Amino acid sequence: MEAIVAKLNRSRAGLLSAAERVPVERWQKRPGNGGWSAAEVVAHLTMVETAVVSGVTKWVQTEPKPVPFWKRLHLPPALGVLRLVKVKSPIPLDTRLVGEKDAMLERYRTVREQTLAFVEANRERDLRRWRRPHPFMGSFNGNTWLKFIGYHELRHTKQIREIVKSL
Repeated sequence: MEAIVAKLNRSRAGLLSAAERVPVERWQKRPGNGGWSAAEVVAHLTMVETAVVSGVTKWVQTEPKPVPFWKRLHLPPALGVLRLVKVKSPIPLDTRLVGEKDAMLERYRTVREQTLAFVEANRERDLRRWRRPHPFMGSFNGNTWLKFIGYHELRHTKQIREIVKSL
């Protein structure tokens, strides 16, 4: 769990550093390439982290089901950081989460606090016993899902840096 917490803390620090470089007046402005604004990226990250932690929280309240070896295969979540392949999010963006920069970053901090509280509460539990499929990468166990949050954040940190360069 220490490695997961360290990954989450490092990825969050990088994301916040990148987000701070986006001027408030450009926070909700989309770059010229038709991509998401920084605000939309943070809204997406907020949604995904909330969904992952909510899902893992529900899963661990049930008995884990045995999964055959071949259904446990997955791509390493670190591959997503490379941004070699751009994919459309399977979760539609909730535009109600898009707002002013400070309020959005505060909401995002609150979500991370909830994630870290979940990790702490389950520190002694083997979350690898529970598995659910990732939409693109295969079957992740509970620990891998928590690691995925950090890798996903790193992926979108790169996107925010690209937005900053385009400003």
